[in-house]
Amino acid sequence: MARVARDSAFLNVPYDDRYKDLYLAFIAGLTAFGLDPRATLEVPGGERRLDRIFELIISCQYSFHDLSRVELDRRSPPTPRFNMPFELGLVLGWLKANRRTNHTWFVFESVKRRLQKSLSDLDGTDPYVHDGTPQGVFRELSNALVRRTHQPTVGQMKSIYDSIKMASPLVIKNAGAKSLFEARVFTQLAVLARQYAELAIL
Repeated sequence: MARVARDSAFLNVPYDDRYKDLYLAFIAGLTAFGLDPRATLEVPGGERRLDRIFELIISCQYSFHDLSRVELDRRSPPTPRFNMPFELGLVLGWLKANRRTNHTWFVFESVKRRLQKSLSDLDGTDPYVHDGTPQGVFRELSNALVRRTHQPTVGQMKSIYDSIKMASPLVIKNAGAKSLFEARVFTQLAVLARQYAELAIL
């Protein structure tokens, strides 16, 4: 069983260009709250990938699941995204089997009441609705993490977000990457976000 890393946060979100602003907003917001973002981008492909993803999830104290990407993607063949609800299912199944486990999970959406239709098994769970905007992500993280010791303002989270967004093209270039959604880029963005958080939240 993986050892739980205090203040670690598993980030379960879509990896595509239309989502990049929200992706950066989650990284900025989580680090502002003193959390360490983790993601499946860190997990190499090949054998036992699912096992490694599961080990990463259960090593985290928190998990944040954005189920807002329910539409078909634009690339052929048009296909809905199943990774996000699947990874949420891994968390819920694990918690059902291990009731003493200390793990806190949150569901995010962009449209009110849509979760009742897209995933009716979660009836009774109120998602945090971010309206598809970085500002909404900051607002809803503040609602979800109201018990955290660190309580950054929306303005402080936006400052971190603006800084890592501005730095992201250089991070991609220096990593020799093709997009934001690569392991080294994710790791560097998280490091930068923590550095900016230290400056923004004094």
